[in-house]
Amino acid sequence: MEALEAILTRRSTRKYKDEAPDKEIIEKIIEAGRYAPSGSNSQSTHFFVITDKEVLNELSELVKTEFAKMEITEDTYISLKNSINAAKTGNYNFYYSAPVLIVTANRKGYGNAIADSACALENMMIAANALDLGSCWINQLHWLDENEAVRAFLQEKGIKEDETITGGLILGYPDTGMPNRIALERKGNPVTWI
Repeated sequence: MEALEAILTRRSTRKYKDEAPDKEIIEKIIEAGRYAPSGSNSQSTHFFVITDKEVLNELSELVKTEFAKMEITEDTYISLKNSINAAKTGNYNFYYSAPVLIVTANRKGYGNAIADSACALENMMIAANALDLGSCWINQLHWLDENEAVRAFLQEKGIKEDETITGGLILGYPDTGMPNRIALERKGNPVTWI
């Protein structure tokens, strides 16, 4: 697949087959993330690749429990409200039962932490599309970055104390066989020419 086509046809996938992609394919996708641009070429994004179903299920239950404890205020943005409401009803699985979760982290206090990780995540989602895999941006762990229980769990798995959780993505074979590549109309993201 040509690069521009891979970018323009990428869509989020939220239903996956149980089968995980081969490790070699996952490694190709991570390599695409590792080659993303970073501020001053810092290359400081840390990638956590979780494929163990038991760990994924344990993390999912932890995230559900911690979101269910949160209160919604008028300042709570819509996607966080949706996660909190779903967790409170008990009907919540933040990673959509995908066989692979890649979490990104970066240095606390580093001004480009989110930007660098976002570039890496986008590269990986485009690579996944080019390799006929589905993916979806997962931001819930970033929202819970300062949550003691979530931090303790992820530190046990290798996140460093001086790192902040910057994002993540899920990855796998779409339940329909191939990724949805139907173009979506662009209604936002205005362009101003000067």
